[in-house]
Amino acid sequence: MESPALSNSEDTLLGHPKGLFVLFFAEMWERFCYYGMRALLALHIAQQFYGSLDDAAQAKASASYGGFTALVYALGIFGGSIADRLLGYRRSIVLGGLFMAAGEFMLMVPQKNAFYYGLAMLIVGNGLFKPNISTLVGKLYKPGDPRRDGGFTIFYMGINIGAAIAPVVCQAISAWMGTPGHPDYRFGFMAAGAGMLLGLICFGSFTKVLHGQGLAPAGKEGPGWIFKVVLGGLIVAPVIYLLLSVQEDVVGYILYTSFGAMLVFLLLVAFKEEQITRQQMFVMVILIALNAVFWMGFEQAGNSLNFFAKKQLVPFTAGSWTMPAEWWQSVNAVLIVIFGPIFSWLWVFLDKRGLNPSIPAKFGLGFFGMGMGFVVINSGIADANSAGLVTWYFLLGLYIVHTLGELCLSPVGLSMVTKLAPSRMTGMVMGTWFISIATGNFLAGKISTMAANRAGQTANALGKVHAYADVFRYMVYIGGGVGITVFISSRFLRKWMHGVK
Repeated sequence: MESPALSNSEDTLLGHPKGLFVLFFAEMWERFCYYGMRALLALHIAQQFYGSLDDAAQAKASASYGGFTALVYALGIFGGSIADRLLGYRRSIVLGGLFMAAGEFMLMVPQKNAFYYGLAMLIVGNGLFKPNISTLVGKLYKPGDPRRDGGFTIFYMGINIGAAIAPVVCQAISAWMGTPGHPDYRFGFMAAGAGMLLGLICFGSFTKVLHGQGLAPAGKEGPGWIFKVVLGGLIVAPVIYLLLSVQEDVVGYILYTSFGAMLVFLLLVAFKEEQITRQQMFVMVILIALNAVFWMGFEQAGNSLNFFAKKQLVPFTAGSWTMPAEWWQSVNAVLIVIFGPIFSWLWVFLDKRGLNPSIPAKFGLGFFGMGMGFVVINSGIADANSAGLVTWYFLLGLYIVHTLGELCLSPVGLSMVTKLAPSRMTGMVMGTWFISIATGNFLAGKISTMAANRAGQTANALGKVHAYADVFRYMVYIGGGVGITVFISSRFLRKWMHGVK
């Protein structure tokens, strides 16, 4: 194992490679693009294509939202492989950003076919961008460098600064361009696309501080491979459009099959490795599989909890000002920006004292936080008023607990992939990580649709809000049960990691 000590010639800022901060700002604007669109997407689909925000429209929009957010992560496996084998990480990131910007601008067309084709372009772009910028962060650190987890947490803050400001800016522009009570979300999508272009400018202007990381593989440097990948993306986009247009169960079958196949493939690769690498890969596969379950609960944020904030919440007010429901999509990100530096410092502080929890133990804590967040919102539902409305601070409490859980799992999971995956296939394994998120997002859409359908079965205001509680209770059981089990098992899993922290 290489020494984690810093080289005297290393170009650093705040103790980390300067390249980390280039990727920080590029990812910040890319997440502005994605989360600005995400905050508006389900509401726009219900309003624009189904004519209202009632329970029936919500159920249909939730299914479309779940299918989109699943596919937007699923293509990461292909984007990672393309970067590993054909383009390198840098060129993949740039092409992905251009596809995403084009998709955002297509969402402005008030016609369903064009809208869904825009979503398809976003999916293609995200598949090229998202796994590769995360992998490139890992490439900035030597094996065994204790700064790696902290670096990923800083990077994760960039994600969440973009995610924090995006819903506010995109909602405000939508409200300004719309009419009172009827925001025109198309202009929010336009702002999101402009953010993506800013991210590409940030990335392209400072690539020299990456010190040669992320370049094209040997023999693949020419522009011909760029043309081939662009052509492939334009061919794939209509296929994705068709998937978005068919029954969501088809998307589910494809996801389950792909995710299962990738896990089996990684296990087969592991069996061919020597013992240490094999056992490390076993741990990695277990945690990637569990990651899907975590996001099934956590990703209620952009779907069922988004509609909950719009329809079932006593809003936060300050004087005559009422907080728009869409702004709740910023809360988790704001909290990560607040708590992220604390967690980044905490892991290093504990590591110096030999008290840093293992990666599996952190996963267990993350699951426990996910489950406990739903305990908080269900406590608020139990105190709902006669109109079926829940006081806003219960939703805030859910987001606080979920954020603490997310910080124990998500940035640590990204770092885990770069530590445990064989170096020759890091991009592909990172893509598998994002397929696990895709599967979780699809299952989250199923849960959200279930909540809307149950709410639609009663005309009673209290009955509607209690329908949410019935569904959220499943998340309590899953989060708590899996969290406790993984935490208890972490001592055994840690042995198989052979010193990787």
